[in-house]
Amino acid sequence: MERHFQQDLELLKSNVIRMGSAVEQNLFNALDAVMKNDAALASRVIASDGTINQFEIEIDNMVVDLLALQQPVASDLRLILAIQKINNDLERIGDHAVNIAESAYRLTETPQDEPLMEIPNMAKIAKEMFQQALDSFIHLNALQAQSVLESDDRIDALNRGMNSKVIQFIKNDMKSIEGGLELLRISRNLERVADLTTNIAEEVIFHTQAKIVKHHAAEEKQKKQ
Repeated sequence: MERHFQQDLELLKSNVIRMGSAVEQNLFNALDAVMKNDAALASRVIASDGTINQFEIEIDNMVVDLLALQQPVASDLRLILAIQKINNDLERIGDHAVNIAESAYRLTETPQDEPLMEIPNMAKIAKEMFQQALDSFIHLNALQAQSVLESDDRIDALNRGMNSKVIQFIKNDMKSIEGGLELLRISRNLERVADLTTNIAEEVIFHTQAKIVKHHAAEEKQKKQ
């Protein structure tokens, strides 16, 4: 029975990693669509959202089965509970990737080329954070997860800077309102991707160290504002 349970748990973890890889690909493609002004790539991201949703359903069903039938305790229970939350966070990151791709598609239809301003820097940090968070889950590495938490403030600062720059951009050229609003949507979605990625890292720390860091991180963030 114990060996069967461990096999099911490993399969569950493996499926989360596969889902994470699919979300990563969609996120990276969505950001490439923004950078390259590529409508076709944006469309592919939008079309592939159903794959992420199917992953979420399958993983959620596996979690329910393991909790109901095996009644795990201690470290195994923490891992399953962490996976349940990570599954939801990954699905939401997938949704934000689609949002970014939709904005990328609409930007290709605007009459002028908009300057991306802080978007490339935000994209670079968000991609690095996601890769580190996924790696920290694969290897259950709390130190790597902690490094993800420390990057979130950088995205927040760039998002605030993006807001002021886009407002000035629109003031200088009222014909750029449509494109400017899409840039703001991309920035906001990247900020949410970073928040959800931070959640994943927090769950890794919860599993590996039996320590909840979510509320502490929120308090630290509030102090800095």
